[in-house]
Amino acid sequence: MKRILQNLARRWSELSLALQFLVAGGFGLLAVMLVVGSWVTSQIRDGVIRNSAATTALYVDSVIAPLLPDLRKNEQLSESVKQALDETLGQGALGKRLVSFKLWRRDGTVLYAKEADLIGRRFGLTANLRSAFQGNVTAQLDTFDEDEDKERALGEPLLEIYNPVREPWSGEVVAVTEFFEVATDFKATLASALLSSWLVVAGTTLAAFLLLSGLVLRASRTIDDQRGALRRQVSELQGLVTQNSALRQRVQRASRRATALNERYLRRIGADLHDGPAQLVALAALRMDSPVFSGDGQWGESRTTEVAMIRKTLEDAMREIRGICTGLVLPQIEAAAATDILRLAVDEHERRTGTSVALTLPRQLPETGPSEKISIYRFVQEGLNNAYRHGRAKDQAVRAGMKNGRLFVEVSDGGPGFDPARVEGLGLAGLRERVESIGGQFETLTGAQGTRLVIRLSVEEQA
Repeated sequence: MKRILQNLARRWSELSLALQFLVAGGFGLLAVMLVVGSWVTSQIRDGVIRNSAATTALYVDSVIAPLLPDLRKNEQLSESVKQALDETLGQGALGKRLVSFKLWRRDGTVLYAKEADLIGRRFGLTANLRSAFQGNVTAQLDTFDEDEDKERALGEPLLEIYNPVREPWSGEVVAVTEFFEVATDFKATLASALLSSWLVVAGTTLAAFLLLSGLVLRASRTIDDQRGALRRQVSELQGLVTQNSALRQRVQRASRRATALNERYLRRIGADLHDGPAQLVALAALRMDSPVFSGDGQWGESRTTEVAMIRKTLEDAMREIRGICTGLVLPQIEAAAATDILRLAVDEHERRTGTSVALTLPRQLPETGPSEKISIYRFVQEGLNNAYRHGRAKDQAVRAGMKNGRLFVEVSDGGPGFDPARVEGLGLAGLRERVESIGGQFETLTGAQGTRLVIRLSVEEQA
């Protein structure tokens, strides 16, 4: 039983507020309608019966009262009075309306009745008789006592009325008339009135239920919409939290890798300086110790040749130093647009290598931040260097544009390709770390037909 109640409670809680109101409110308003309708119809029924009984009693009393003697002095009715009552109650409109008539004395004795065998008999006072002797007109519809089988057997709707008979000069109740009135029309009118009252109560209840249902449905729909929006926001927030956590981990990994890469950069720069300019300078220094410079003036022509060789060696060393510095120092790109940065990187590569690069740009690219600009310049610089060194400078191309709300830059060549897992060098590894650290994507596509490097950056496109 407990499990059943728990299941019902769970299913009830799963219903929407609107359905809960439709069920609970519907049953509640139905119960209220039945209670109010029963009370209203009961009041209407009692009021209509009481008013109709009072009208009929007044009419009967106006007809019967002149025929009755002074009942305080006469405890029995004379034959002439009985005959007058028989004639009055047996004919005319009153005779057709009344199917039974009794005149009661205070002690329960029947002074007169349409059924002659009841005259003179004594019965116990009923509640209606006692109320009538207290001066109240009472009535009841289709309700019969045990000794009223004859009236019940008629099969017609009857209105039983108890009317007090008062003494004209004192107003004291001296007798009670009890009579049954044919109430066919009255019952039909009463039924119509009760039906109308039920319709009014039901209509009012239905209108109130529909109005409340409309308000609750609207409120429930608003709550459901807000709940759905809240769930979406919570879901988005959870996604952002997860994404931020992943980005934080990526930044931490990138920071650790950047430290290692910086060390590798420094070692490579040191190696380049040692193997290039340092060797050339050392060679020039050795030539300075040549006997050409330490002897007398007989080495004039040889000295000139040796000075020319030293000068060429030092010029080669300076050129290599400038090449290394050119790769390390960035041009002024902070204030440049993305398209200008791409053209600058391509022009610098063409000037330095003497090769050509196919550049494809849209009319306008969105504005980017300093980190994105540096990443774009370094990416194009390193990509074209690889295309020149490993791709034999074949079909070098740079392309940029917007796709799916993101800026992409692509560097491609028609070289033999390489294995990214084995050959991706220090420059590309550093670029990958740089791009991923600012939330971008780095992609390497290579094969026998050539190599294609692509980066994608999240930027807001501006008009």
